Amino acid sequence: MQIIKRIPVKQILTETSRQALKDRFNKKYEQLENECQQLMFEQKKVERNKEYNLTEIRQKFNKEIHLRKERMKRLQYQTSQLETLQDGQELKVDEVETVVNIEEGDHYDELLKDRQIVIKDGIVIRAR
Repeated sequence: MQIIKRIPVKQILTETSRQALKDRFNKKYEQLENECQQLMFEQKKVERNKEYNLTEIRQKFNKEIHLRKERMKRLQYQTSQLETLQDGQELKVDEVETVVNIEEGDHYDELLKDRQIVIKDGIVIRAR
């Protein structure tokens, strides 16, 4: 049997990776900000159409906007961590899914224990 497990990807900070991550976080933040503005515009546009339930429309759009704002807060937190941590320390930058094979007789805790991928300047250093 196979199951899917999410594992974190951690970046070892260097001067190069720090700047690349900062640029990546800023770009994602701006994209999310633009999406929020676009959703607000679309909401106003749809609200003008009297065919739809206004309360339901507002709830759906507010939910989507809220999700994006939560991601923006996480990006701000990651950016602050980036500024706080020193070179050589690890920062969680992503999560990926992996397939884990489970057979009868396997130790379940061992199969699902804390796994992670560690990268440094774009190169996988460890897959633990």
